[in-house]
Amino acid sequence: MLTGTYLPLIFSLALCASAAASSSNVVPEIALKDLSGQKQRLSALKGNIVVLNFWATWCGPCQEELPLLSRLHDAYAGKPVRFVAVSIDEGKSREQLAASLARHEVKLEVWAGATTETMSKVGLGDVVPSTLILDASGEVITRITGEARESDLRSRIDWLLTGRLGDAPGRTLDRSRETAPQPSQK
Repeated sequence: MLTGTYLPLIFSLALCASAAASSSNVVPEIALKDLSGQKQRLSALKGNIVVLNFWATWCGPCQEELPLLSRLHDAYAGKPVRFVAVSIDEGKSREQLAASLARHEVKLEVWAGATTETMSKVGLGDVVPSTLILDASGEVITRITGEARESDLRSRIDWLLTGRLGDAPGRTLDRSRETAPQPSQK
C-alpha cells in the first residue's frame, strides 16, 4: 500500500515522463547557411508552417522530390508556409548546389552544411530524402522518411492551415523502403 510520502514522488515522476514525451516533438535549434552565405536559424521560421526537407545532389529520389516541393511552394504562396531544402552534401560549394537546383528548375529556400548527424538530431535518422513538417510553434507534426508523396505533404499542410480540423495525421511516415539511397551510396 502506498503511503502519503510516496505520492509526491509518483506525481513528480509522472510530470517528468509527460514532459519528456512532449519534448520529443520539439526540434532542437538548427543553424545553417543559405546559398548566399547568410546564417539561417530554424527558430526564425516560427509563426509559419515549415516543410524542412533533407536532400543531397547524389540522391536520385531527392532529385524527383525537389521539383514537387517547388510546385507546392508555388501552390501555397501567400500562405504562412515555408519550404526549406536542407542539403547534406559534403564538400559541395554553394554554387554547385545552386547549379544542381537550377538543372531541375527548383526554386526553394536552400540551406547548406547539414549532415546525417543533423538529421538524427531532429529525429530523422540518416535516410535521404527525409522531411519534417512543423506547425507554427515549431512542434513536429510529421516525420517522413523517404520520398514524400504530394498527398503526404498536402494533407498535413492543409490540416494545419484549416485549424487542425479532423483527425490528426500520423506523426511518422516511412517511405524509405520505397526509396532507400543511403549516405554511403555517394
